[in-house]
Parts: sequence; structure tokens; C-alpha cells
Amino acid sequence: MKLSSIDRQKIDNLEDEIFYQKPRFVNHLSQPFRDRLTSVYTEYLSNHYVILDLMSSWVSHLPLNIQYKKVIGHGLNSSELEANKRLNYFWIQNLNKSQELPIEDSSIDACLIVAGWQYLQFPEKISKELSRICKLDSILIISFTNRAFWSKSPNIWTYSSEAERIEYVKNVISENGWSVETIINERTFDSKVFGFYSIESDPFFSLVARNNKSNN
Repeated sequence: MKLSSIDRQKIDNLEDEIFYQKPRFVNHLSQPFRDRLTSVYTEYLSNHYVILDLMSSWVSHLPLNIQYKKVIGHGLNSSELEANKRLNYFWIQNLNKSQELPIEDSSIDACLIVAGWQYLQFPEKISKELSRICKLDSILIISFTNRAFWSKSPNIWTYSSEAERIEYVKNVISENGWSVETIINERTFDSKVFGFYSIESDPFFSLVARNNKSNN
């Protein structure tokens, strides 16, 4: 999938470091979404894994009862990442300025991206880099909903439908070293008034892919 310069454009062209310089210690995703995300991680992640939580924040949504071999974090706000108790260590990097990741080849068992893909202006390069640093047949889980900081999202995301966004992610990673094996497209619901009724919450979209290293 070839993105045009217009596809990559966004409303706010100031450096991303400026937008993320103040920490946001809030949950950007609803509780039902977060619960579903944790259940997906429980299903696919083993305790002996080295995990990369790319574009992370102060919480990683990993199951609390599982201790992984190592969890590496990445983001743009050091205060948020320092508050994330699941991370063994982290680094700061603007992926829209530099796509080369400071991680050794074939050293990662699983990479997680939650509510982050929608801000990538060069997702092809990131996908290929992830294929490089991840082991053969490793897992990539990309999850998102229908919300974002729209001024920081490129046009390809902002002006696409929910179905088009899923297809967009699938196409990009499929062309850059990954084989999509599962696509989850679900509605979530939030219980109200002691569980007597529920209202629709953030939709849950997630793509699970395996590293085939076909483009390395």
C-alpha cells in the first residue's frame, strides 16, 4: 500500500514532542475496551516473552497476574513511562521523525501497539522495523477504537471509516513482513446502575499478526 504525501499530512504539524510534553494520567480508553484488550493479551502472550510496548503510556493493559520475562516501553513522555510499573525500561523517540528502533535483530517475542497506530505517518517503515527486531513467528497486536487526538492523526486515518482503518492496517503490515491471522471487530458495552442495563462503549478493533520476515 503506497501512501501519498496528502495521506501522511495532519492538521497539527508542530513537533509531536510539544503535544506530548505534559503527562496525561488518564485512561483514554473505556473500561470495557481495556478489559477486552487485557483478555486478548492473556490469550496470546506467554510469561517467557520479551515484550515491546510501542507507543506506550503510564499503563500497559497487561494482565496483572502474569510476570513476563521483560517488558520494554517506548513513548514520548518520560513521566508517563516512569509511572508504568510493568516496564523494565523504556526509551523516548518520535517515530514520525525517525523510524529506526534501537533494538537488536530478532530479540522481541511480541510487540503491542494500542491506540497508537493512528498517529504514525510512516507506518510502512515502522512495520518493517518491527519485523526486523521481532523473532520469526513472533506476535504483533495492534488495537484501537474510534477515538483519537484528531489533529495529530494523518489524513489516511482521520478521513477513513472504521472498516477502512482495519483494512489499512492489514494492508500495511501484510506488505512489510507480517501475516495477519486474526481480526477482531467487536462492540463493547458498559454496565450501568448495578448491572441492570448497559450502554454501548468504545468499539474494539484488534489485528493479530505473525512475523514472516519476508521483507527482511
